[in-house]
Amino acid sequence: MAESGSLPTGFGELEVLAVGMVLLVEALTGLCLNSLTILSFCKTPELRTPTHLLVLSLALADSGISLNALVAATSSLLRVSHRRWPYGSNGCQAHGFQGFVTALASICSSAAIAWGRYHHYCSRSQLAWNTAISLVICVWLSSAFWAALPLLGWGHYDYEPLGTCCTLDYSRGDRNFTSFLFTMAFFNFFMPLFITFISYRLMEQKLRKTGHLQVNTTLPARTLLFGWGPYALLYLYATIADVSSVSPKLQMVPALVAKTVPTINAINYALGSEMVHRGIWQCLSPQGSGLDRAR
Repeated sequence: MAESGSLPTGFGELEVLAVGMVLLVEALTGLCLNSLTILSFCKTPELRTPTHLLVLSLALADSGISLNALVAATSSLLRVSHRRWPYGSNGCQAHGFQGFVTALASICSSAAIAWGRYHHYCSRSQLAWNTAISLVICVWLSSAFWAALPLLGWGHYDYEPLGTCCTLDYSRGDRNFTSFLFTMAFFNFFMPLFITFISYRLMEQKLRKTGHLQVNTTLPARTLLFGWGPYALLYLYATIADVSSVSPKLQMVPALVAKTVPTINAINYALGSEMVHRGIWQCLSPQGSGLDRAR
């Protein structure tokens, strides 16, 4: 982190402001779209199904990522005038923990949705409530567990190069970081990515046999790779080389890319669903609100 009274190394005032504005747009867009998804689930009885519970879990996780981005955007804009992270060391640890929990929950919720859709299309049976609830609980407990480990000494949260958001400290590249990274990545990135890919591939094969291919079977895995792949590459590089050789501006790219995931997920999983479309319209239109009150 840059010292108080100075801008971060490698950044000028306009660049800090530009990053702050990008983060602000990403945060507000993600919050608006996922809030509509959450609202439609709460107000539309037809959406209160086990399958949509998994989508709700994803929307909650992505809303958390957007809130994390909003804090980072505010910090970027304040950074120009205050020249420092405004929330202190404890605030950095809290910001890193909250961001890591919601990021892991988003990744694992995407995998849970993939498995749920595979179950629905291939077994021709609805997902049971107890199964969906168990999946959601496992996703969030697992995410909280892995995100808490850096607070307990395995891994560490620290400022990103711009000094306006906090994440896993990859600058050390020591054995502590390396062991945590590979263990965490196996269970929370590669396994969910594998489950997502395999579930949709099997579902695609099943639907092709029946002549009904109604879902995009490649977009979810591509979204995971696009959104979280840059972080994975940066962390991997930090385990084998000195990450200080990478420019600070380039190190900020994974954070900016990852903050687009809530918007992409909302479009793919929620706004791409006709039933959710109907639920959002019922929430926003006076006629829909009148019908809800009449019920």
